[in-house]
Formats: sequence, structure tokens, C-alpha cells
Amino acid sequence: MGFMVLQSWSRGASTSIHLLPPVGSNPKLNDARAAQALNGFKFDVRASSSRKSLKKLRRESQQSKDITTRNVKEEEVAQVSSPRFEEAQVDTPTSNDSIDDDVVAAPRDKVLQACTVTSGLMVALGLIIRKASHVASSEGLPVPDCSIDVPFGFETWHLGLIAGIVVFISSSRFLLLKSWPDFAVSSEAANQQILTSLEPLDYLVVAMLPGISEEMLFRGALMPLVGTNWNGIVAVGLIFGLLHLGSGRKYSFAVWASIVGIVYGYTAVLSSSLLVPMASHSLNNLVGGLLWRYSSSKPKSVE
Repeated sequence: MGFMVLQSWSRGASTSIHLLPPVGSNPKLNDARAAQALNGFKFDVRASSSRKSLKKLRRESQQSKDITTRNVKEEEVAQVSSPRFEEAQVDTPTSNDSIDDDVVAAPRDKVLQACTVTSGLMVALGLIIRKASHVASSEGLPVPDCSIDVPFGFETWHLGLIAGIVVFISSSRFLLLKSWPDFAVSSEAANQQILTSLEPLDYLVVAMLPGISEEMLFRGALMPLVGTNWNGIVAVGLIFGLLHLGSGRKYSFAVWASIVGIVYGYTAVLSSSLLVPMASHSLNNLVGGLLWRYSSSKPKSVE
């Protein structure tokens, strides 16, 4: 007994088969019709495969979108937690109080090494000039003898002169720091760069060595050659001040250093002793450094 096979097409090129009972009583006729229906039946394998491939592509596309979305979210989270360098630099300090962020403190060993080497060179140059002037003067050349014009003499009254100079210069500097903003910024920048990394005992080194060596060269050698009068005192004082430019120090600091140099020169001539400006200079350096270290609210150490 045969069955009739009908071919039906659904949406998406899928094929379904319906078996119906035969119609009529003639078996041969029914078998012929069934064979004819089977001959006309086509099972589209490619359509079914294409639909499976399409589903696979859609699934892979969806997975790719999910991965992309997840990566974008992770990048957004990373940008929020770690902002770019340009964004971190928006709030740039501009006030004088934020000078700490702009000045790089020199390492302790570099400061001490530079201080020692520079001071040694200045002392050596000053001694050479003094010795050369002494020899030239002894030979009858028209060269002033530096060792005679500004000797290493010392008398008791020099102590009062030294104390008076230290009080005068330290108090004047304190007033200028309060009344002259440009000088305050310049002085603060120089102190931060040089003194920040030092230990308390290091202040003796950076105060005494420059005080002794600078006075040896400027007041003990150059000033006697130029003249132990007001012209020589002022000229050498101006040179002394100009050489204090740099390391964060501006022209306001050079003006102050020039005035201090003139004072040291006058005291050298007044006392006829190189020890007076040497001691005054060293003590002023020490007082200024210690006042800066212990009076400022900023931490004075570097990691």
C-alpha cells in the first residue's frame, strides 16, 4: 500500500515531507503517483547548510561585538583611574608658595662636593694672587702688595665689629624678605636647591667654606689690586654680587649680594684684617641657613 509524498516549502528554504494515505483503490495508480512525487522532491542541502552558516556568523559577530564593548569599557575605566599626563598638569602652581614644585633640590653629596671644590679653587687662586703681588712688589714693580694692604691681623675689638656686622646684615635681610617679594622668591629658590638635602651639621660646611674662600679671593686679593678705597670697595662688591646670579637667584639677589660685598670690603679696610670679613661672612651664612631650615613650614628633607 503506497503513500503520497507532498513537497512543501517553508520560509528559509527548509523542506518538510508530508505522507498522506492513498486516494482511490487502484494500487498501481497510487504507486505511480507516489513515484512521481518522489521524483519531483528535492531536498536542498545547500539551503540548510547556508542557514547553519548564517547562524554561526551571527553568533560570531555577536561575540565580537561583546568583546569590543568589554574592551571599550575597560579602556574607559583605565582612563578614569589613570588620567593622562596632560590632564594631570592642568593645575600648574603659579604662586610664590608653590616654588617647591618647580625647584629641584641637589643631592647632598653633590652640594658638599661642589662647595668643597669651588672653595678650594677660590682659596688657591686668592693665595696665588697674594703671593704674586708680594713678589712683584718686592721686586720694585708698581703692584700693590695684597698681604700688606689687607693682612691676617686680629685684635680684640674686632669681635664687637664682627657681631655688629652679623646683626646688621641678618636683620636687613629679614626685612627685605618681608618687604621685597622678588628677593624673597629668589632667596627661597636658592635655599631650596642648595640646602634642602643637607643635614644640620652640613650647614657648618656650606657656611664656613664659602665665607672663607670668597673673602680670600675678593677682599684678600682682588680688592687690594683694584684699590683699598671706595672705588675698589664698590667695584669688587659689584663683581661679587653679579657672580651670585644663577641657581634660581635673580637680579634682586645680585643687588643684595653686591651691597653685602661692599659692607665686607669696608670692614676689611676699616679693621685692616681679612679675618673680620671672613668671620662675618661665615656667620651670616650660617644664621641665614639655620633660620630658613627651622622657620619655614615646608619639610626640609628629600627622599
